[in-house]
Amino acid sequence: MKIEFLLNGEAVTVDGNSPTRTLLDYLREECGLTGTKEGCNEGDCGACSIMITDDDGTKALNACILFLPQLHGKSVHTVEGLAAPDGTLHPVQSEMIENHGSQCGFCTPGFIMSMAAAHQNSETNHDDVLAGNLCRCTGYVPIIRAARAAEKFAKPKHLQINKLPVTKTIQSKRVFVPKTSDELADWYIKNPDATLIGGATDVGLWINKDLCDLSSIAFIGQIDELRGIEISDSGMAIGASVTLSQLHKAVEKKYASLGELVRRYGSTQVRNAATIGGNIANGSPIGDGPPALIALGAQLYLRRGDDFRNMALEDYFIDYGKQDRKIGEFIIGIAIPEQPNNLKCYKITKRFDQDISTLCGCFNITRHSGKITSARIAFGGMAETPKRATSVEIALIGKPWTQDTITAAVTKFSTDYQPISDVRASAAYRAQTAQNLLQRYFDETFGHATNVLEVTP
Repeated sequence: MKIEFLLNGEAVTVDGNSPTRTLLDYLREECGLTGTKEGCNEGDCGACSIMITDDDGTKALNACILFLPQLHGKSVHTVEGLAAPDGTLHPVQSEMIENHGSQCGFCTPGFIMSMAAAHQNSETNHDDVLAGNLCRCTGYVPIIRAARAAEKFAKPKHLQINKLPVTKTIQSKRVFVPKTSDELADWYIKNPDATLIGGATDVGLWINKDLCDLSSIAFIGQIDELRGIEISDSGMAIGASVTLSQLHKAVEKKYASLGELVRRYGSTQVRNAATIGGNIANGSPIGDGPPALIALGAQLYLRRGDDFRNMALEDYFIDYGKQDRKIGEFIIGIAIPEQPNNLKCYKITKRFDQDISTLCGCFNITRHSGKITSARIAFGGMAETPKRATSVEIALIGKPWTQDTITAAVTKFSTDYQPISDVRASAAYRAQTAQNLLQRYFDETFGHATNVLEVTP
């Protein structure tokens, strides 16, 4: 299995490695590029951040949960390759020195790579860009100052290298890196026990933390048909391999609340890797994507060989860890029908950035002439699957949009959900919060401030 990519501007060929060997281990152990650090080894701390350039542009990614086959045909830059060939430092490197942005130094290379990727993309929301880089010395102020100071400098020309032209499909006894969905469909029928990997933000933890040994793997991130977003008069069609970063850009104006939910899905590095198809396929009851998409009435599209089918997204989730997916079948995309923007999503967490939802409630309620004409409400973290609050919806539809209606409807949450108690919250907390979120949705339609950042004494 030969994998070809550019590393700091030089073409490299990697052969004979395990398909689940991470870029982090390869850089440190085989290349001697030890500027890329191992901190958490699960994509949380950003110490291993590197810069990838491909057809989708330049992005920061976590090397600790990035497997070598995912790099095929791409350009990789580490902190060692950030300076120009003549030794001129990258603007973010110079400004980190000038602004004393480094303390113990362990996290510094990761910060620099995230800042360099943002600089290439002219991104200036540094609080968001750097949310996935942790500094144990609490030196964020000079780091942010350095990021802002670097904004005025031009993008270095030596970083404009896009990618290594590679068209060959990789296939070995254990690994398949298809270029088309037809190739994947044929292979998956013959290898139904294989694991499909998109961004590896979840599977990476299986490997690094649970020490899983995957016998057969298909890396599907290079299939162009699964990476597109089409917007038309009928709605939005989203490929399964669309990353959360791409989804955020596509929906943030039309569905602002969904855009904010996606932004809080994880760090920039995680959003740059994680795919919406993977978020759905793993069937997690606390996945943030499905509640919002269910509330929007999304349809799920699947393929098995030459057979295609679709279903309402909520019907895909059968039970904990069980989905309506046939052997050899995979998700190819989702479709959101065109509709007015009545969607509000509320992600409840103990920590604002990079935290798993205690619960996530999404509300899509349409009103006409003071009456509720339709309602779609879905929650994650309330049941063993992402699930609609159908009893609450029934209690709302046809009723006037009044406090009395809301007061009566919230009592129906106990019919729809029997939440569990766990380390994140008690069942009573989840049940009460669900009621409170419907009340919050109602209050916001009348312009009342409900966000803790907006409420004043």
